[in-house]
Parts: sequence; C-alpha cells; structure tokens
Amino acid sequence: MALANWWVILIAVAVIVIAIGVGLLIGLRRNARHREQQSAPIARAERLRALPSFQHAVRRRTVALAGVLALGVLASMIAGVVAARPMASETIQPVNTSRDIMLCLDVSGSMSDVDVEVLSVFEELLDGFEGERIGLTIFNSSPVQIFPLTDDYDFIRTHLQSIRESFDYMEEVPEHWVGTLNGPGASLIGDGLASCAMRFDHLDDERSRSIILATDNEVNGDSIVTLEEASNYAASAGVRVFALNPVQGVDTDISAELVAAAEATGGKAYGLRDTTTVSDIIEDVQKQEATELRGQAQVVWTDNPNLWIAVLLVMALGFVVLLWRVRL
Repeated sequence: MALANWWVILIAVAVIVIAIGVGLLIGLRRNARHREQQSAPIARAERLRALPSFQHAVRRRTVALAGVLALGVLASMIAGVVAARPMASETIQPVNTSRDIMLCLDVSGSMSDVDVEVLSVFEELLDGFEGERIGLTIFNSSPVQIFPLTDDYDFIRTHLQSIRESFDYMEEVPEHWVGTLNGPGASLIGDGLASCAMRFDHLDDERSRSIILATDNEVNGDSIVTLEEASNYAASAGVRVFALNPVQGVDTDISAELVAAAEATGGKAYGLRDTTTVSDIIEDVQKQEATELRGQAQVVWTDNPNLWIAVLLVMALGFVVLLWRVRL
C-alpha cells in the first residue's frame, strides 16, 4: 500500500500522543484533588474490596477503559491513514484492436477535376469507420505523406478538408502539389502505390492493412516500380489494395490493369461514381479481422480507501458502544 500524503500519519501520531498526555495530566490532577478533599470514611472498606463481585466489577471497568483507550488510538490511526489517501497501483497496457488504412491519392493534372470528389468519398468512408487508424499519402511524380496512421478522426477530417480546399487555387503551384513534383514524369502510379504500402508501421505484428488508392492510372513517364511490381510488394506485405477509378469502363485496358493490380492483393477495384462504392469498401475492409496493437504499459495509481474506511467505521462504533457501557 502506498500513501499519497504519508506525513498525515505523523500528525495523527502526534495528536494521539498529545491526547494521551493531556488525559494523564487531567487524571493525576483529579486524583490529587480527591486526596486533598475531606471524604467520609467507610468502615470495613477493605472487606468490600475483597468481595468477588466488587473485584469482578473493577476488572470489567478496567478492561472497558483499556478497550476505550485502545479503540480510540486505533480509530485515530486509521483516520490518519484514510486522510493520507491510500493508493493502489495497476499496470495498464492500452490495446487498440483497429485496422490500418492508408488513403493514397493521385494529385496529377489528369485527376484535378475529380480529386475533390475523391476527397468527399474519403470523408464518407471516415463516417463508416470506427477505431481504424487512417493515414493519407498523395503523389504525382513523387509521394508526400500528409499525415501518418492515426485514430484521431477530428484531426483526419480537418486535414481532408484542408486538402480539398487547396484545390481551389490561384497560384501557379497549388499547395497540394508541394513536394509531389520532385521527379521527372507525372502520375507515377507504381511509385505512389509502393510508397503508400511502405507507410505502415508495426510490421512485425499481424495486422489488417488496406490501401484505398484513388487514381485514373494514366501514367506519364517512367516510374521506379511498375504498378504490377507495387501491387506484388503490397501483397507480400499483407496489404490489400482497393482502387477508386474515376474512368472505370472508359479506357478498358487502363481499367483492367488497375483491377488486376487490386485483385492481386486480395482487394478490389471500384468505379468512383458507383452508387455502392463507399458501403462496399467499408464492408470489404471490415471483413478482415482486426488485430490487437498493444501500447506502452503504464502504471496507474488510484485512491483505494474503501477497506480502511470500513475498518474505521467498525472501530468508531465499538468506541461509542464502550463509552456508553462504562458511562463516560
């Protein structure tokens, strides 16, 4: 047992010592006064004191007075313990049983007309998730992480709205393009997907990991890795890819390549404007079992006075009963 205010015990001990000292002093003065006063002599008082009933009564009163003193001292000590705030420690290890989802957004010129719509879909997805950790990475010729995996949904919503508002721009290089044009070419889908797949943490833990990739798959330039290679890497890392394609069905070859990449990871491709897109993605992501992610163990101290309060009440009740019995 630990005490939050251990010094209160010292105060309780001091109070008990002072109370006993004052009691003894008052008793000694009272006895001295009685000896000084003239009292009527009682004949054969020694015979009265020798009676078994008298001796029994004296012993009983002595025991009662000793009990009153002992209960008073113990009650005062326990009251000091209660005032000192007994504390109990408990080791808590936070456990997060969520899934990890990385939003992966192509911000190339060919996607400019639909990215605001994609971000609205991302916000709709956010409404359907509960406890999942979500991150956002955008890419063009180079990828940029907007925010890492987090379950702070207010934070996520604020950043999604900020990115969406950045598409209403007047300057030559809009805010959301900063850092995404650090290489040759544009809309390098393979590099973007590979970068998103590398954003997951706790790689030694078996966790549910998904990427929601929004792109039209219109590559302009040579990427470091192809879309097929990136999807194979994601699959090897246990990451499923769900693709959102704004031109699904328009360019059959491009759409088929994106579908094949998503399905190679165990995921699926959707048309951006499909009426069942949001609900289907949420359902598919949540089909994969959530895995525990254990946080750092923490020692939590809480007040734990219940037992001491119960003992104090018993002591106080016994003290009052004994006082009543000895008529003090």
